[in-house]
Formats: sequence, C-alpha cells, structure tokens
Amino acid sequence: MSDNQNLLAEQRRALILDEVRRRGGVRVNELTRRLNVSDMTVRRDLDALARQGMVEKVHGGAVPVSEPSAHEPGFEAKSALELSAKEDIARAAAEMAAPGSAIALAGGTTAFALAQRLLDVPDLTVVTNSVRVADVFYTAQRAAAGGGPRPGAATVVLTGGVRTPSDTLVGPVADAAIRSLHFDVLFLGVHGISVEAGLSTPNLAEAETNRHFVRSARRVVVVADHTKWGTVGLSSFASLDQVAVLVTDSGLSAAARAEFAELPPELVVAGEEPADADI
Repeated sequence: MSDNQNLLAEQRRALILDEVRRRGGVRVNELTRRLNVSDMTVRRDLDALARQGMVEKVHGGAVPVSEPSAHEPGFEAKSALELSAKEDIARAAAEMAAPGSAIALAGGTTAFALAQRLLDVPDLTVVTNSVRVADVFYTAQRAAAGGGPRPGAATVVLTGGVRTPSDTLVGPVADAAIRSLHFDVLFLGVHGISVEAGLSTPNLAEAETNRHFVRSARRVVVVADHTKWGTVGLSSFASLDQVAVLVTDSGLSAAARAEFAELPPELVVAGEEPADADI
C-alpha cells in the first residue's frame, strides 16, 4: 500500500473514532455514505481499530470500548484521536503564553500539538516531562540555519524520570526537579475531567508528578478535548478550583457547558466565536 493510501486510511480511521466516541456508536452504512467508500473498506477500518482496542465491533457497526480506570493508552494510539480539536485547542492556548515567560508543558498529545504552536513565541523557558514535546523544540532548533539556535528560541528543560506509555517522564526524579522550579503558566493535558473527581489519570506515578506541576505554577491552564469531560482515571491529582482556565473544543455538549458554568475555571471553547462577537 502506498504512503498516500496509508495516510488516507489513517484519516478515515481518525474520523471513524471521532464519530464512535461523539455519538456512542456508528453503523457501517452511515460510514460508507459519510466517507464515500465501500462497505468493505469501512469493515477493514473497523477491523483495524478493533485490533488496536479502540472500538468494539457489533452487528452492523461499532461502539466505544469501555476502558477500565487504570487503562493508559500509548502516545501513538491517542495521537490519532480528535486531531482537529487538538489543533484548535493548541491555537487558542498558545495565545496565553507571553514572550519571555517560564512555562511548563506536561505530557500528552494535546501538549504536543501546543508545543508546535509555541515555536514562534520568543524567549520562552519551557520545562517539560514529555519526551515528544522536548523533541518538537529540539528538532526546530536543529532545522535553523547553520544548525545553531535561532534568535528568541526557547530554552527547554527536560525532567528526568521513568517513561510511561504516553512518553511522559514521571516518578521521584521528575518530582524533585519540578519541586524546585516556579512557572508562570502550566499547560496541562489530562486523561479525564469531572466535577467529582477533578483532574485524573490512570497512572499513579504520573498523578504525583502532576500534583507537583500544579503546586509549582502560578496559573494552571488545562488543554483537553471534549471527550475528556466525564472521564475518570484511577487517581485524581487536582480539583477544578485549582484550574484557572479550561481550553476545550466545540464538541463539548450543551449539558457539559451548563455544568461547567457553575465551576470556578474560565471556559474557553476553541474554534468558536465569542458569544458577544460582532455579527
């Protein structure tokens, strides 16, 4: 199969995953009409997603997989989900990073998308426990003319620690590094958000590392797509009153927005015009 065909398959499967998660299930005939492909192509895509544990096949279609609270998907699996939402969130969140500030970027695929948007913000100091995020800045610097750091390029500090399936460094080494630092803003991706559980993750060590991130930041900005609302991981690490801003996407349901209106954080819905915008 050619690279172009592989890319098209990846795009189709990302769209199918989005539909399954957003609607709670899809039928093959609906997908064939929406994607303009054959039944056989859709069934192959569903087979591939089912083998990866991302959907559960049922008669005539597919439904979401009910994940246990301790399940932690890998970076590659998560990177295929909610692609456009993550781009919208990253674009909105990047505007909250002031030139010359010290910021922290915790791990995750939304933080990875945000890192790419921060390359043009001058003179940042970036502390991260994400191998993928650090690589974004490192690769950009290597691509600069002459191989040297470009003017205004970020100074990046990568914490040590034990690597998780999400390519995030956690544990005592990471915790000790973060405890000694102070950030203007923490940009934090999460596994789940709920009123009762606050911010949560399926990884106990990551929960502890995230607690240190939150304590070391003057301002906490959570970057999370709409599918994270109502999800609860094994371990909570922060309450919602510790969050200054939640940046999410337009897929957030009306019920969730109403629920969030009663909570302390500011809600920023990326990709939507403000309610009081001029028409």
